[in-house]
Amino acid sequence: MELTDRFYKIDKDFRNPFARDRDRIIHSGSFRKLEYKTQVFLNHEGDFFRTRLTHSIEVSQIARSITSELGLNESLAEAIALAHDLGHTPFGHVGGDTLDECLKADGFKNGFEHNFQSFRVVTKLEKRYRGFDGLNLTFATLEGILKHSYPYKKSFIPVEVDEHFDLERHPTYEAMIVDRADEIAYISHDIDDGVNSGIISFEDLKESELVQEVLAKVEAEGVGSENDEMFRYRFSSHMINHLVYSLLEYSEQKVQEKQELPIGYDKELETKIKKLKKLLANKMYQHKDIVRKMYAGSQAIKGLYKGLMQEPKMLPEFYYKQLDTRRKHRVVADYIASMSDRYALNMYNEIYGRM
Repeated sequence: MELTDRFYKIDKDFRNPFARDRDRIIHSGSFRKLEYKTQVFLNHEGDFFRTRLTHSIEVSQIARSITSELGLNESLAEAIALAHDLGHTPFGHVGGDTLDECLKADGFKNGFEHNFQSFRVVTKLEKRYRGFDGLNLTFATLEGILKHSYPYKKSFIPVEVDEHFDLERHPTYEAMIVDRADEIAYISHDIDDGVNSGIISFEDLKESELVQEVLAKVEAEGVGSENDEMFRYRFSSHMINHLVYSLLEYSEQKVQEKQELPIGYDKELETKIKKLKKLLANKMYQHKDIVRKMYAGSQAIKGLYKGLMQEPKMLPEFYYKQLDTRRKHRVVADYIASMSDRYALNMYNEIYGRM
């Protein structure tokens, strides 16, 4: 027997269940599409800027590091992290908000929410098996995706999902860690991308006490000026390390004691993080250049929704067949949410002419 035949015919999976979940997520079509979905800057604006794919990988790395140090399950955290943004629309949060508005304006009261959409992707929309929908993931991974952010219980989540996953109950520690790793990743790399683009500067960011503390560590290394690429890199590294080690210092004993909500920071650092996020919202996310791009993306979402609702025959066969058993609004929304930025723009331009 050939060696390849022996391994192909093996009847026992050598992976643990959460590693198997991770692999199924990585090999899904929805995961690949994250490469061309916006984080803050549109993908085609430059190769350097983060996308939903690179963000998910960074979240996974941070989550694995934290869970490893706390003696928790790295593979579970990794699977949740890699899947947590699968439900994001093109054009970031603006795309999701626009799709939510379109659905609600048509009387679809549940609207659209990207965290729950991620859960729907891995349980309904991915099709990898003949007998059922979804990726056949473990309960813990599904729970972590569904309860990615607090509060877990939301009005648009179906009763049967609530009953099965008990949305009043906190998820695993690993899921809580992914939520914090998500925050650490986007704070650090949004600053990196924002400074690199020229939209925000370290001088602007010095309004944040947390940024000042991290800058002091970078400047102590003597790596150059704030305009240098190496300076930005060292800043991101120190920001991640500062937040990760602070989280570990606060959480380690609480995890050992099996407290209900052990993952976090002390109150002082929590306040500093909130102030920094507010600063980024005001000076970066609401910058005219980003708002202009996101407005264009929002208009594309509206146009696609309107066009597909009026002429559903434009839907691909996979989605068009679903019209026999599912409401048109949701089928159209699922299709739009699955699109990459460039696919959405290309289809919009094809229907309505160049933007």
